[in-house]
Amino acid sequence: MHFSIPETEVRSGENGSTYVAYNIHVNGVLHCRVRYSQLLGLHEQIKKEYGSNVVPAFPPKKIFTLTPAEVEQRREQLEKYMQAVRQDPLLGASEMFNSFLRKAQQETQQIPTEEVVLDICLSNGQKVTVNILTSDQTEDVLDAVATKLDLPDELVGYFSLFLVREGVDGSLTFVRKLQEFELPYVSITSLRSSEFHIVLRKRYEPPFSSLSVNGQRGIHTVSDIERGWILVNKDQHRQLKSLQEKGSKKEFIHLGQTLKYYGYIKFDPCITDFPEKGCQVIVSAGNNELNFHVKLPNEQMKEGSFKVTRMRCWRVTSSQVPIANGTTNPCSSAKCEVKLELAFEYLMSKDRLQWVTITSQQAIMMSICLQSMVDELMVKKSGGSIKKLLRKRHNGSIHRPDSQQAVKSPPLLDSPDPNREQIVKLSTKLSSVSLRGISASNSANDISGNDFHGNYAFEGIGDDDL
Repeated sequence: MHFSIPETEVRSGENGSTYVAYNIHVNGVLHCRVRYSQLLGLHEQIKKEYGSNVVPAFPPKKIFTLTPAEVEQRREQLEKYMQAVRQDPLLGASEMFNSFLRKAQQETQQIPTEEVVLDICLSNGQKVTVNILTSDQTEDVLDAVATKLDLPDELVGYFSLFLVREGVDGSLTFVRKLQEFELPYVSITSLRSSEFHIVLRKRYEPPFSSLSVNGQRGIHTVSDIERGWILVNKDQHRQLKSLQEKGSKKEFIHLGQTLKYYGYIKFDPCITDFPEKGCQVIVSAGNNELNFHVKLPNEQMKEGSFKVTRMRCWRVTSSQVPIANGTTNPCSSAKCEVKLELAFEYLMSKDRLQWVTITSQQAIMMSICLQSMVDELMVKKSGGSIKKLLRKRHNGSIHRPDSQQAVKSPPLLDSPDPNREQIVKLSTKLSSVSLRGISASNSANDISGNDFHGNYAFEGIGDDDL
């Protein structure tokens, strides 16, 4: 998630006095407004709980009223502080930090705590209506949906709630996964647009032995075929339709799992620098890989995949870029938009690593998909469960070496852009598997799984956890 404070507001207090409010945005959308004193209180709580050596620097108090220049300086310092706390695996996952953001979000939108009904969409367009409180966090709403669908408790961790935007043609764009620091009802209500929905979808692939998930896996398969996310020929389509009519869920899913791109999430068209700069690409995530459909400058189409186990590391970065208006002057906050990039370092061939960059407003969502796939690999390797892994991460008990208590990393890709800012850096170790490079032929690029051992992306997970 990209935290920013792009603007401030002068607001009136209850006694008629004025104060400066700092607008905290998440992925470019207003999440909450807070005062300096509120953030200072949060800082003091975090420092008391975790120690001064862990907490990032906080802008100092001022005795006199701040000048406009000092307000701008404090805005920049508070933005860096919020980003540093969120990026820290311990502080960013803490209930102290997340509950602060939830409370601030509710206060900003001025939505009182009360009982409401909330529609949650399924992948086939059907809706599930749940009774919740406006103050219920994401985990509470997910549990309510799972109860309504009779989803077994051991499988709840394989599903997540996603914010999606529906296009005029019915297409869905995954905006982001709803996070632990937000209130789903407040998040969807504050957007004030009927094109946004909350959707229940698999984040991880449940074990095949747990097929009866109230038909959810079958629903995803059908809807993904209709959207063109899963490719089928006429014979396969006929078989699937026959099995669906007979109610043969297990056979249906057995066949579905053999289809190309089963379980993948498809993203909106974007730009990549591979195999050369400026190429248009459609990225899909699934089956432990990022699949590329690339349109080269000569109009030729190429398809290939990047295995997550061949990624040494990945990062998401943001930069402020001017909104296209014919000028080349540096933009002010009111005339800028956030440009997001996902970049990963990949083993192209033995002993040759290369950075691949994707420029997309869904870069953070892509990063979440990568993390989900790595989580699955780690669970399979350790013989544990997704639910235990998520609980361990949520409780902050995941091992982190002392050397990583305060990580400061250089900008991504040695960018000359001074506005570029790192959001995520994830790394640890995992045995490598295989490579299928971007080319018309896959066999020429196969590499033995024992040829490479590198750093892979596990959020805050040390070697002792593998």
